[in-house]
Amino acid sequence: MSQITQTQPLDVPTAIAQRRSIKTFKSDPITPELLKQLVELTVAAPSSYNIQDWQIILVQDEAQKAALSAASWNQQQIVQAPVTFVFAANTKAGEQDLTPILEQGLQTGAWNEKTVDYFKTAIPQFQATLGDKQREYAIKDAIIAATHLVLAAESLGLSTCFMNGWIEEKVKEVIGAVDNPDLAIAVLVPVGYAAEPRLNPGRLPFSYNVSVDRIGNPYQA
Repeated sequence: MSQITQTQPLDVPTAIAQRRSIKTFKSDPITPELLKQLVELTVAAPSSYNIQDWQIILVQDEAQKAALSAASWNQQQIVQAPVTFVFAANTKAGEQDLTPILEQGLQTGAWNEKTVDYFKTAIPQFQATLGDKQREYAIKDAIIAATHLVLAAESLGLSTCFMNGWIEEKVKEVIGAVDNPDLAIAVLVPVGYAAEPRLNPGRLPFSYNVSVDRIGNPYQA
C-alpha cells in the first residue's frame, strides 16, 4: 500500500489546532526512522524531578495487537493502527536507584553537585510524602508524555487516538506486567495514518470553563 508522507513538519500551534481523535486507520506501516523520531519526542517530555517514571510499550505484533484490542473492549483502532503506545506509570520510580538520572544531569551540565546531592534526599522524601497519591503523580507524568506523542505524531503526518476504555489487569497481562503491582496503566494511544478525516466538534466559549483568579470570574478574551 502507498504510504502518506509529509515533507515539512507542522508547527506546534497548527498541530494542536488540527489534531483530531482518529478511530479508523490505514494499515500502512510507520517507517523505523519515523517511529524512532516519535519515541525520541515522546520521552523528551518533562517529569517530576526528571525521574521519567513511565514505561512505554510499543505494541506492533499482530497477535499482541489482537490481545490488546480484546483487553480494550474490542476497539478496532488498535488492530488497524500499525503501532499502539501503551503508557504505563511506575508508581515507585522515585524510590529506585536514581544514579543513572543524576549522573546524566551532571554530565549534561543541567545540574551541579549541590543539586544532585539535594535530589538524592529530596526525591525519596517527596515520594514518601505522596503516600497513596504516588499512583496519581506517576500517571500524570505518563499522560504528559502521551500528549507529547500525539502532537509530535500530528506534526509528522500521523494520527492518534487517546484511549481510556480498557481493563487494566488485562492490559497488564498483554504487556507482561501482571505480577507488577507498582505499575499502573495510564493511557493507550494507537498511532498510524488516518483512514478518514474527522471534523472539529467545537469547543465551549471561554466563559463556560475558563476563569481568572477564582472559579466564577469568567475569562473575557
